[in-house]
Amino acid sequence: MPSIQARWSAGLLLGLLLAVPAEARFGKRSKPSDSTSDTHEATAIGKEDDADDDDKDSDSDDESSDSGSDDSLDDLGNEVVGSVVGWMLQGMVHAIANTGTHLNQQVDANLPPGVATTELSTERRHAVPVSFRMGAQNLLWRGDAKGADMFVGLEFRRFGVEGHVLRLSLPTDDGTEGRDRLTLVEAHVTHAFLVREHLRLRAEAGVSTAYAPDVMLVGPSVGVSFEACVLGPLDLEARTQLTPWPYLQLDGTVGLALHLGSLMLRGGWRGVYLDDQGTVDGVAHQDRLHGPYLGAGLTF
Repeated sequence: MPSIQARWSAGLLLGLLLAVPAEARFGKRSKPSDSTSDTHEATAIGKEDDADDDDKDSDSDDESSDSGSDDSLDDLGNEVVGSVVGWMLQGMVHAIANTGTHLNQQVDANLPPGVATTELSTERRHAVPVSFRMGAQNLLWRGDAKGADMFVGLEFRRFGVEGHVLRLSLPTDDGTEGRDRLTLVEAHVTHAFLVREHLRLRAEAGVSTAYAPDVMLVGPSVGVSFEACVLGPLDLEARTQLTPWPYLQLDGTVGLALHLGSLMLRGGWRGVYLDDQGTVDGVAHQDRLHGPYLGAGLTF
């Protein structure tokens, strides 16, 4: 059976070959370029008028024929596009359902019943040799604060890289209208110093930046994170990150993640503490934010 990548490629190629190019108009035919006069000379009854009627009938037949041909081509194009989209959706569902790290262990037909292959058991879950993950979370802060977090990471068995972007929208603290917007960005390299099938514990280090209304700050960043299986496809996740200078950022997360193939649903609690340490005007300003979060992502 051809792989899902081959099916996608064949479907996309077929769509490119058979798709009908769109006309440069919508909903009506183009007007003829030659304009005709509203008046005409008097003619004998039954002569040119009949010829005009014949011409109109002929034009009507031609238009009907052209319309039928266009409809057939449009139907063919719609069918091809529909088939390609259907194959792509099937491929995405198949990939999500069959490429997750938390799939059930498979049994080798050559082994006795109930005995799982040790090769598969050591390459699944959190001991997978290579994984790519990405996702987004909506932060339901208390008060009138709003936030959203996005992350992406590529990890091998021990080492990896990842990035986080946290967008914050806060009410102004000086009584003026509008909102203050903060953007916190982290870029880390990671090292998993404990790797087990049901547990991964990693250390992180890199740089972080804070984009505030009146200043942009850059500093060193360190962190620790772990993932542990709790029950079947349900994981416990936790992460803490620290930027000590030139501004103080302390970010902590703890929650649960449900693996549905490659799809992951997340929820938990997050808290962020920020202190600019007087880098703007000599007066330290702090923000304390915390609340639940909900999100989703993909892990391959």
